[in-house]
Amino acid sequence: MILFSLNCHEYLDTLYPLQDNLMRPLLNYGIACMSMGFLIEETAPVVWRGLMVMSAIEKLLRQVDWGPLDYLVVDTPPGTGDVQLSISQNIPISGAVIVSTPQDIALVDAHKGAEMFRKVHVPVLGLIQNMSVFQCPKCKHRTHIFGADGARRLAQTLDLDILGDIPLHLNIRETSDTGQPIVFSQPESDEAKAYLRIAAEVVKRLPPPLK
Repeated sequence: MILFSLNCHEYLDTLYPLQDNLMRPLLNYGIACMSMGFLIEETAPVVWRGLMVMSAIEKLLRQVDWGPLDYLVVDTPPGTGDVQLSISQNIPISGAVIVSTPQDIALVDAHKGAEMFRKVHVPVLGLIQNMSVFQCPKCKHRTHIFGADGARRLAQTLDLDILGDIPLHLNIRETSDTGQPIVFSQPESDEAKAYLRIAAEVVKRLPPPLK
């Protein structure tokens, strides 16, 4: 699940004015990024619950020098646990995007996630179907490894839009692993265009950023 918080920096600055001891996010391709993974050992697990999770979220949201932002995107783990609830209760969220593969077991969590956001009055902007299809690079045969159109059926059940499909493709994995997102390294590829279409669909459903 991905949460979009619009104009969040203005809200956060009213509570926490910039100070010298703020953490500096990593910056690449014009995007600032911060993660708990940057703050612990590479192989260390994060086995936190409750108050520890809430404290970590507070630090990532309010003790990072984000600078001017159009959108703050929060990538959360699957489910309806402490992370999602803490974020929903602590910052104003413009919308949530549910990301799921098409198979039934993943759709159960996706359904719960959408219902949770509705209960806490966060608009659900739509669903993204990830790993929707695999196309053999040699014979071009298309195989629905995780099933076909499961997220589309769930979107109909929930009366939500499908924002787009991301294929299961070797180029996406390889460019991600090398730190060169496919939208930059192969911008004319079908895979990059899939991401760009989804981004456009999300932005259309959000209020415009304040100038």
